[in-house]
Amino acid sequence: MLLAFGDHVLDSERRELRCGAELVAVEPQVFDLLVYLVQHHDRVVSKDDLLQTVWGGRIVSDAALAARINAARRALGDNGKAQRWIRTLPRKGVRFIGAVREEPEAAPASSPPPRLSIVVLPFVNLSNDPAQEYFADGITDDLTTELSRIAGIFVIARGTAFTYKGKSMEVKQIGYELGVRSVLAGSVQRSGNQVRVNAQLIDAATGAQLWAERYDRDMSDRFSLQDEITSRISHALRIEIIGAEAARPVDQLDATDYVFRGRASFFGKRPASDAYAERISMFRAGVGAQSAVGRRPDLASDRPRGTCARSTERLACG
Repeated sequence: MLLAFGDHVLDSERRELRCGAELVAVEPQVFDLLVYLVQHHDRVVSKDDLLQTVWGGRIVSDAALAARINAARRALGDNGKAQRWIRTLPRKGVRFIGAVREEPEAAPASSPPPRLSIVVLPFVNLSNDPAQEYFADGITDDLTTELSRIAGIFVIARGTAFTYKGKSMEVKQIGYELGVRSVLAGSVQRSGNQVRVNAQLIDAATGAQLWAERYDRDMSDRFSLQDEITSRISHALRIEIIGAEAARPVDQLDATDYVFRGRASFFGKRPASDAYAERISMFRAGVGAQSAVGRRPDLASDRPRGTCARSTERLACG
């Protein structure tokens, strides 16, 4: 069921908040808080209720709690002065005061995520020293930057990815919320001068692990180590992501499919001459498929002339 109030519709299954036809961006924790308040609009919700439900029983400051409540208000076009939707009752708690109605679920089908799309989740610091958090965050930042340089790939911004830091969520849910096909997750653990970095690439649609690797290194030069690990992971992901898309079954190959297969053949374990020949063959087929789109009105899109061709060229050269 969908929870509706005013012009807003809250879909807890799809984790979406809409105002009319417009999708409202809400941070995951703020969304959880809003869902709980709307579901319990018939009573005052105490601070302890919110801490137990939204924060999993962890203790947070009053300032942090107030910040999340104000963020929920802003998502609804409300504020602390007007309190049209969320009202604060001093020393009691908060209450959602809008008239809530249940509506049957009839959400339109969402568009599929981009072919090459990924989010680098914040790497988890498994060291006993919280001061090592910066190293895990640094690897996350560098990987996000490096993957963004791969031609044709869509990478979720660092700020958005870090809203999931410290949250325990299923990969499928994260992939759905962010609209990506792949999720990169990992951990960092340091012991003395040794550091271990684990990374795994996961299919966001199925939850299947596509690739995983472990790196054990000396910590004598932190920045060189960070650069090396980032470079190795990004190179491996470049191969794995393209290979996974090339192997993904489709009803009919289009220009992009041919490009993926051509690039994947380049990374295969075969003689260079054979790989080169197949790559050229695939790219030529892609050009032919793209030309067919231009010749057939029923296959052409609404995009400006040349847009698809330029995209295909960037994928092939990447």
